[in-house]
Formats: sequence, C-alpha cells, structure tokens
Amino acid sequence: MMKKGKVNIALIQHSCSDDRQANVEKAAKMIRDAASKGAQVICTQELFGGTYFPQTVDAEKYEWAEPIPGPITMKMQKLAKELGVVIITSLYEYAMDGLYFNTIVVFDADGTNLGKYRKHHIPEGPQYLEKYYFAEGDTGYPVFETTYGTIGVLICWDEWFPEPSRIVALKGADIVFYPSAIGSEPDYPDLDTSQTWMDAIRAHGIHNNMFIAAVNRVGREDSEDGYMAFYGRSFISNPWGTVIQEAKTKEDEIIMADIDLSEVKKARHILQFHRDRRPDSYGELTKRVLR
Repeated sequence: MMKKGKVNIALIQHSCSDDRQANVEKAAKMIRDAASKGAQVICTQELFGGTYFPQTVDAEKYEWAEPIPGPITMKMQKLAKELGVVIITSLYEYAMDGLYFNTIVVFDADGTNLGKYRKHHIPEGPQYLEKYYFAEGDTGYPVFETTYGTIGVLICWDEWFPEPSRIVALKGADIVFYPSAIGSEPDYPDLDTSQTWMDAIRAHGIHNNMFIAAVNRVGREDSEDGYMAFYGRSFISNPWGTVIQEAKTKEDEIIMADIDLSEVKKARHILQFHRDRRPDSYGELTKRVLR
C-alpha cells in the first residue's frame, strides 16, 4: 500500500486562442512555473490545446484530434520527465477515422504513461454540442498509482454525476481531478451556474471523504452561433468539502495547495460512508427508468 503523505497539487487555469500551438506553449510555461514553485501533480484544463470547438457543428474540427502518442502527449510526457512531476493531460483523441474521444492521459514523474481515461458522460445542449465530436468513453473508471499518490481523473460533465467519483474512491483514489470547460448557458444568459458547479463537485469529496481538484478555463470564446464566457473558479477542496484554495481571478492563474493525504483516512474513520453503503440494495440504479 502506498504511503500517504503530503503532496503539492496545481491546476492550470487559462484562456485559449485560435492559435493552438500558442495554447499548448502557454500551458507548458504555466506547468514549468508551477513546478518551480513546488507543484508535484499538475492538471491541465479540458481540451486546453484549442478553443472550445463543440460550440458549433463543424466536420473540419475532427482534424484537431490527435493520436496517442501525438504532439500534445509527447510534449507533456517529455515535460513530466524533465521536471519530475505528474502531468494530467487533456486532449481530443483520434482513435480511428470516425471515432474520437475526449481523453485524459496521466504521465508519472519519470515520464511513464500510466494510462488514459475517456470521458463517459457526453453533454448535448446549446453550444455544448459534444455528442457530434466525442464517442462515449470505454475505459471504465481507472485510478492511477502515481509517484505522489493514487488519483482518479474525471472530465467535465462527469462531475455532475455521483457514481463515477464513488467508483474511483472505492478503487483507492485519494484525489479526484476534474479538467473542465464550463461557463455561460447560451439559452439562459442571466444564469450563473458557477456556485452550483462548485457545490456539486465538492459534494463528491464529502460523500467519499477525498480531495477534489477542479480546473476550468477562462475567457470569452466566440463562434458562429454566439459565444461562451468561461467562469474559471478552479478550486481544491479537502475531504470535508472545505475549499482550501480557489482561483482569485478570471484570468490565467495557477491554483496550488499543499495537501496531506492522511486526512482521507482520518475523515473516513470518522464518517464511515463506505462501511455503511448498501450496494445490495442499489440494483435499481442500473435501470434507466423506474416508473
């Protein structure tokens, strides 16, 4: 069993432009900055290599997908090894012609590829047209045994569902990272979901007594159908659901926190949610409709 101690985690929150190479270089620079400040596990935001293209339907955007290994993953793998840090890397994955995924790859501190997770829950709504671009994930919900601890990684829309976080917790995750791209609701322009977003994700940490680290992009991105304004608010919460670090701006920012993984065990000894679960009584959850 891996010893649970202190670890410094960092989230890379930033705006994205139409220059995809510039976006990757910006993220790489921020990763270097985070590592120089002591970060050991660093998480990129969802699809950081480009603007949020699912705002519109455009078959040409399929060309943005990359194989693994590919330009983004090779760059981040090299960077992880050079800096001696874990890098959680988001990308638009090319699996084969006509089959693409929203994917995370985790590189350990020596550059080892620890595996990938493909986003399971794919939204469809005004300017969140992800079903056109992404197949539903087929990886299950893995955990990753990194140099600095056991982590789970889920992606954006996954964060609104309690089941994935429960699964990775039961597999041993002490921290769950949520790379995200969320902001304005185009059909409800006056609605601010940022606090609801934070509360929903923090709740997963409470229900499973684990650390949560959610990173979201910032800035306005225009499209033919309108625009998206991403609200950032990247944050880290502890096993009691208390936010211990939150983005201070809606600009490019590195959000960092020193956390003690032994707090997970302490919280679970007190609240015992996993002991008192009744999985034998939850069979109805496997059905889509109960009425």
